[in-house]
Amino acid sequence: MKELLEMFWVFFRMGAFTFGGGYAMLPIIQEEIVYKRNWATDNEVIDYYAIGQCTPGIIAINTATFIGYKRKGIIGAIVATLGLVTPSIIIISIIAKFFKQFQEYKVVQHAFNGIQVVVVALITVTVVNMFKQSVKDNYGIILFLLAFIIIGFLKLSPIIVVVSSAIVGILRFRNREIEREK
Repeated sequence: MKELLEMFWVFFRMGAFTFGGGYAMLPIIQEEIVYKRNWATDNEVIDYYAIGQCTPGIIAINTATFIGYKRKGIIGAIVATLGLVTPSIIIISIIAKFFKQFQEYKVVQHAFNGIQVVVVALITVTVVNMFKQSVKDNYGIILFLLAFIIIGFLKLSPIIVVVSSAIVGILRFRNREIEREK
């Protein structure tokens, strides 16, 4: 029970103090979950993010669910997810009640502009960290560049690129295994 309460509180704090979505949350998840508590490894968190990106729902919530499940099964998944979403529900309810009254104030508009800049910085740090952990050789660099060009410039669906990349990775791994056996 103590670990479940700690899990709820950790994810509650992350949900309350992280702005900018799932990618902006990655550095905080790494700090709290990987480095402070050893509830998951860096590679596991990156894998959870990859799976969370490919499944329906919000990436941060999916990741919290995976981490909670790893620690304490279904109850852990529920507790971690509730911990992460509860602050958002509270904050969104408060903002919805008062937003129309305050949105015209210049100070509120400037605050949102400042928050947006910091969110971009958080996402940039996340992208750099994910790149360092995921792209380990020339094969990874080529796959990264192809995916970036196809999604960013050719506007092909990310789903097609993710599935295709998974197939290419499986085939590459399979070929490596066959070569090792020879």
